[in-house]
Amino acid sequence: MRLIVGLGNPGEKYARNRHNIGFLAVDAIHGRNSTFGPWRSRFHADVSEGLLDGEKVMLMKPQTYMNESGRAVGDAARFYKLAPADVIVLYDELDLPPGKVRTKVGGGSGGHNGIRSIDAHLGKEYSRVRLGIGHPGHKDRVTAYVLGDFAKVDADWLDPLLDKIAAEAGLLAGGHHSEFCNRLHLALAPAKPQKPRKEQGAGVGGTSRDPNPPLPRRGGDSAPKTGAPKTSTPKTGLAEQLARMFGKKD
Repeated sequence: MRLIVGLGNPGEKYARNRHNIGFLAVDAIHGRNSTFGPWRSRFHADVSEGLLDGEKVMLMKPQTYMNESGRAVGDAARFYKLAPADVIVLYDELDLPPGKVRTKVGGGSGGHNGIRSIDAHLGKEYSRVRLGIGHPGHKDRVTAYVLGDFAKVDADWLDPLLDKIAAEAGLLAGGHHSEFCNRLHLALAPAKPQKPRKEQGAGVGGTSRDPNPPLPRRGGDSAPKTGAPKTSTPKTGLAEQLARMFGKKD
């Protein structure tokens, strides 16, 4: 079995916070895949079980608040005797641009309190899906930024991202994390502008060629001559000339 965990804070107050993008992601997976049953409370979390591409999966949203997320994850992992490799955690990442996704196994917490808590309860060798939310620009603004709601304009990248995560979640469950990221990238990357096509037949300087050029003359052909035709003077014999000179005798 796979345990797919989305991190966030419980309660309507935090529902659209940037810090809750992990909750939003597992909600999208749950909503798209009809094999999952209703959410129920267990392991200090909301959980739902179902199938993704034939793999048994438990979705989890810890209800302990972000800083104690590891309690819920650790309890479930121990109950089902899951190894860290069977656990996948989706969470917000300040150091990635909005809408960018990266996966990794192990590593540091990057200052994320939810990840730090899971490290303490489970160890570090679990899979992490980092969902970029961007950075406010200065560390003093981080707390207000992550606990603030997504702006309306963020829907342009957030909604397609969540839809695609839900559509490709089977790759996560199957351990195909690189393919998961590649498909998200191809689906969400902006289209490249097409270069304008040159018109056919354009010559140097943009002038167009005559589409019907005169055909070349065949060898030996010559241009027709113009002007009045020449007349030839008929030739006469000697006898005729003498008769004209002396006249005809009786």
